[in-house]
Amino acid sequence: MRVRLSDIRRRVAYRLSSIIILLSVVVSGKAQYTSASSFSAARGIPNLPGYEQRRLHFGFLMGFAMLDYHVYNTGLRTEANGGVARYAEVTKLDPGLILGIVTDLKVCNNLNFRVLPGISFGQRNLLYVDEDGNKMDEEPLKIKSTFVECPFLLKYGAKRIHNFRPFMVGGVTPRFDLAKDKQDHLNMRSMDVYGDVGGGLDFYLTYFRLSVELRGAFGLTNIYSKDQSDNYEDLPYNQAIRRLKSRWWGLVVYFE
Repeated sequence: MRVRLSDIRRRVAYRLSSIIILLSVVVSGKAQYTSASSFSAARGIPNLPGYEQRRLHFGFLMGFAMLDYHVYNTGLRTEANGGVARYAEVTKLDPGLILGIVTDLKVCNNLNFRVLPGISFGQRNLLYVDEDGNKMDEEPLKIKSTFVECPFLLKYGAKRIHNFRPFMVGGVTPRFDLAKDKQDHLNMRSMDVYGDVGGGLDFYLTYFRLSVELRGAFGLTNIYSKDQSDNYEDLPYNQAIRRLKSRWWGLVVYFE
């Protein structure tokens, strides 16, 4: 009798476990089907459908920038540089940081005017070489900058494709360098104006718009100051450069 009861119990337990597993599979399958159906239905509804109709909106930005120079060398051979012409060039680009806020005003369909005040940090590495490309100093001059800037940009957005939209930007950016004018043998002007051009993608998320932008900026003025040091040690560096124009390359992310 005990053997039969134990066999019956095992059979009942086996059947109950089979029923529980089957119910779990059915419930799980139904849940997955419901989730998939909801996802499929949601795909047809774009996020933030009336976003482009806003007259004015705000946000913030952050990103990385690399500073560069377009160097115009003199090629002079003087007593101060030992009769050997020096040529300055930027050896490598170190990424700096960008932080700022966004004010966006709709001008007309697909066109917005943007003001992006902020601050950025960066460094340029200026190396001096001779005519054969040999280093004339062991280490490059490290020219550090801390900019207060305010880009004024026009943003043209293409037709929105569901939750994505490509765009182009262009404008001007005044930048003021808070770092001291005298840096490692060279004097620089603090104020410069850049011409900006770039493009990117807008991503419309559930609660905000995320934008990723690549932008280049090119200095419009000569930032190499005429008032250079009279120190004899600085002369070889001063005499090698005729003009300097800044260049700026940035990857910027916007949260609006």
